[in-house]
Amino acid sequence: MRGVWRDAPSLPWLATSEMRRYGSRVSERALIVSLHDVSPLTYVACARIVPELEALGVGRISLLVIPDHHHRGHFAADSEFCDWLRSQSAKGHEIVTHGYYHRRERRRKESAAERLTTRVYTAGEGEFFDIDREQARTRVKRANEELRGAGMSPRGFIAPAWLLGAEAESALRELGCEYTTRLRGVSDLRKGCTYPSQSLCWSVRAGWRRLVSRIWNRLLFRRLASNPLLRVAIHPVDIRHSVIWTQIVGLISRALRTRIATTYYEWVVRQRALDSHGASSQSCRT
Repeated sequence: MRGVWRDAPSLPWLATSEMRRYGSRVSERALIVSLHDVSPLTYVACARIVPELEALGVGRISLLVIPDHHHRGHFAADSEFCDWLRSQSAKGHEIVTHGYYHRRERRRKESAAERLTTRVYTAGEGEFFDIDREQARTRVKRANEELRGAGMSPRGFIAPAWLLGAEAESALRELGCEYTTRLRGVSDLRKGCTYPSQSLCWSVRAGWRRLVSRIWNRLLFRRLASNPLLRVAIHPVDIRHSVIWTQIVGLISRALRTRIATTYYEWVVRQRALDSHGASSQSCRT
């Protein structure tokens, strides 16, 4: 069953030939590989990672693009990067809005929990963790418009470090974003429900983090073996660490033996069609 859903999203999701071919397994055996922090700052690594994933058989990747990564250069000012993004979109990879700056400024008064989340867990990158609705709306609207102006079609929004506050999520709904994700689930913003699926993800900032990540993701991969959706989140820096990259490649290769690679948007829209016909076994929690 190795392959991709190549007719999405241009055809209706009641594609009977696809349904007959895979039956209910379409919703049960999916793999979403996402590449986070895609920007001119990480372009060299990203341009290396994508073809390596394609060579494994991942024909659909969700590329999470930061418009102005850490205020260090807007993507639209880099013509080579924009050309590359458009070429990836043309191949079927998904362009996803991933914050705007990917940086959260420190507050004067923060609780211990806030400091732990925004400084230790995310190293200051939880941009949408606690901004208000208007700030979130302005940034997401601007990011989407700029990406569309460059020839892309973002339909989903994923917050940096998956930290999305309630106010920010409300802004996404107002803007008509189709979906968002957090560490432990994929939320269909149109339907107002969440599909549980914890993402594999690696932390490489220190040796002990790399060791723990390898142990944790090996165990998580096993635990999620029967889950309808398997998510693998990659960051550009991962490829610089051979032991991490070897594990990522190995787990993706194993997953592709029984799962179909797709993107977030393709998967969400397919779930809607399957749900409407009672064909999905993936529960969506409100």
